[in-house]
Amino acid sequence: MAGHEALAGRGAVVTGAAGGIGRALATRLVAEGARVVVNDLDADAVRRTAEEIGAVAVPGDCSSDAGVRALVEEATAELGRIDVYLANAGIDGAGGPDSLQTPDDVWERVVDVNVMAHVRAARLLVPEWVASAEAGGEGGRFVVTASAAGLLTMIGSAPYSVTKHAAVGFAEWLSVTYGHRGVTVQAICPQGVRTRMLEEAGPLQDLLSHDEALTPETVAGSWVDALADDRFLVLPHPEVAAYYAARATDTDRWLGGMRRLQSKLDDHLAGPA
Repeated sequence: MAGHEALAGRGAVVTGAAGGIGRALATRLVAEGARVVVNDLDADAVRRTAEEIGAVAVPGDCSSDAGVRALVEEATAELGRIDVYLANAGIDGAGGPDSLQTPDDVWERVVDVNVMAHVRAARLLVPEWVASAEAGGEGGRFVVTASAAGLLTMIGSAPYSVTKHAAVGFAEWLSVTYGHRGVTVQAICPQGVRTRMLEEAGPLQDLLSHDEALTPETVAGSWVDALADDRFLVLPHPEVAAYYAARATDTDRWLGGMRRLQSKLDDHLAGPA
């Protein structure tokens, strides 16, 4: 089911919903008539969000196997059925010139949150959605909040860039494998968004905000607009489509441009000679 009617009365889960894009997505879902469970590691913050927007809080770690199982179980008990799952939680990891030296345990944590959280949730939800659709009932919708970094090459954090590529890749695989079997898959890929992650981006702030830093509410609105045709890529910054095409059609030129940007960043970090 496409369009705004895809949300009215539906049971939805949003991870990473204590603030930022997750909170905005949950708020918009409630406004569209969905019944919403919000999840975040920050239990106090996500409970405040739930109370303020009219949702139900299920705090916890959505990235671990045990955590996502508990989330799905509690959300299903609350909603009756999960129709829409927004895998929104994400973390940055180490950035800057020393990003290559990011310790393995940090890599593992970023992979868990930015990739494996999606895999673990899909393992639980997709088989039930497929079985329901094959029996003539409703399927489901799996939405990944990735990043333009998942389509382009991100300057800065290696773990973030690599895992956002993986998040888009997993979402593509889900769409290819189950899109004809009742599972709608979408990937939200914004550039700069006015969230704490952008505020903490240091010298990368200007680069990430080059085409305008959007509000989380604008990102949520772009996703709702994308329900009209169930398009896979949700691009709140329309410029990203052109960048993505340029990267694909002339990769060496694209990489050359990105190296020039990296060089400017290096000079900025080095400061006056």
